[in-house]
Amino acid sequence: MKSALIKLVQNLKDGSEVERLRDWYLSLMESCLTGVIYEDNPLKVFGSGVFEPSVREVGMDWPSTAHTMIGVKRMANLRLLAETVIANGIPGDFMETGVWRGGACILMRAVLNAYHVTDRRVWVADSFRGVPPPDSGLYPADAGATYHTFEDLSVSVETVRANFEKYGLLDDQVVFLQGWFKDTLPKAPINRLALLRLDGDLYESTIIALNALYDKLSPKGYVIVDDYHLVPNCKKAVGDFLAARKISPELSEIDGIGVFWQKTSLG
Repeated sequence: MKSALIKLVQNLKDGSEVERLRDWYLSLMESCLTGVIYEDNPLKVFGSGVFEPSVREVGMDWPSTAHTMIGVKRMANLRLLAETVIANGIPGDFMETGVWRGGACILMRAVLNAYHVTDRRVWVADSFRGVPPPDSGLYPADAGATYHTFEDLSVSVETVRANFEKYGLLDDQVVFLQGWFKDTLPKAPINRLALLRLDGDLYESTIIALNALYDKLSPKGYVIVDDYHLVPNCKKAVGDFLAARKISPELSEIDGIGVFWQKTSLG
């Protein structure tokens, strides 16, 4: 018993045990948040309503109780980029625009917790009443979009806060921005971002977030676009934004649906 304790202390001192426990904690968080650990059956929005690991892997179902629908691979990507930001000292907070039940933001807060980071915040931006009806006058690309009709996309701020509490991660490092993006994001009191995850489904939600927040992203910070290959409106918004800024970052694939890129010093 004494020798085991001595070995544990030695491992803690050289960091190996700390790293093992950190990885264990964050891996468990990923499994819980995606519902993989308890094989959470999806809502019958798409498919059979039966849990299929290969479908959950790429986030192509709507979990019935799990706290995210982004799937295993996009969740792992989020963790990797959050850890990379911390390891490389890229300054700024973490943020997601369009949070559903809050799972991705909960993971970002868990990463800060695992690394004992106390000087960064997680911004949780959502209407908390679903997707807005398409404004096809201002954003023709959204004409015909029906996301606002899906009641399952409407999750209250009280529910999301309660989900953070379930993991012991609701504190003053979590900041909620409640309202339509056009009203909240342009005036959000954010100084600097290191990681920006976009999951607004519409052209409007994507372009407003990029216009309002991209200049606050640190050089070498990351942008993740959740539905880039799944929602044409979203992809068009990204293309139009990059063209307007005359920048051509290298878009990296995640799972055939989401993409991310790293901001350069030139934009």
